Amino acid sequence: MTQKLTAKPIIKQIYSNLIFEIEKFHLSPKLVIIIIGDDPASLYYIQNLEKKGNKVGIAVETKKLPASISMKILLNEIERLNKDGTVHGIMIQKPLPSHINESEIIMKLDPKKDMDAFHPLNIGNLVLNKEGFVPCTPAAVLEILSFYNIATEGKNIVIIGRSNIVGKPLANLLLRKSKTGNATVTICHSKTSNLKNVTRKADILIAAIGKALFVHSDMIKYNAIIIDVGVNQVEDAEKGYKYVGDVDYENCFEKASAITPVPGGVGSVTTAMLLKNVLIACKNLS
Repeated sequence: MTQKLTAKPIIKQIYSNLIFEIEKFHLSPKLVIIIIGDDPASLYYIQNLEKKGNKVGIAVETKKLPASISMKILLNEIERLNKDGTVHGIMIQKPLPSHINESEIIMKLDPKKDMDAFHPLNIGNLVLNKEGFVPCTPAAVLEILSFYNIATEGKNIVIIGRSNIVGKPLANLLLRKSKTGNATVTICHSKTSNLKNVTRKADILIAAIGKALFVHSDMIKYNAIIIDVGVNQVEDAEKGYKYVGDVDYENCFEKASAITPVPGGVGSVTTAMLLKNVLIACKNLS
């Protein structure tokens, strides 16, 4: 019978630990989210993050900036937050307007407050297996594997997607000499030849390509473990729209030995890992 790798028991444990540590050490962690423009999906995500933060004792402040903001003003705002001792974490919500240079923004962030862990210093620490922040989505994938005692050592893990946000850092984490590492990792992308031939060999298939329902049952082998990182908005006859993953869940369910749902899977754990990063930053900066 296929196991459903749901986020609920994982995040319950994470949030419980956060509350315990915040109360025990009398901490006041604070996250500031910068959002530029009025993207509906981003606003929805931020509202959810604010609610989760308030429940565990982490202040989440949102700074809404106009889509027309200049780079100079934005960089000045980031610098101000870098110097603010009451702010422990900073997150730049995507998507960004076309005139905003994302690389320059990331470089401006204080690495000690970089909650997404996109700064080169944090990425470098990850690759070199040194202490530092880990990008929240890859961290969420590892948390799921660990919680459900899914062995990775010696396993053939295939990641569909080579983004700097998920694919590349996740591959490095799975290669580490650790409980959730020691795997043989293959990264697939838009130029991969005979994609199905590669994905069918995966003991664990991780879909992070950003295409709704991209993975079908003919792309996986029997009893594969499927981790679906994707969150895609699609039309729905009843509600107008709904969210689905990169994996055709219904199509793959019976063939897989275990699979994460969307929603209620990786995305929910990602939010919890972000708030965990804020607590770590608060303890480091206190």
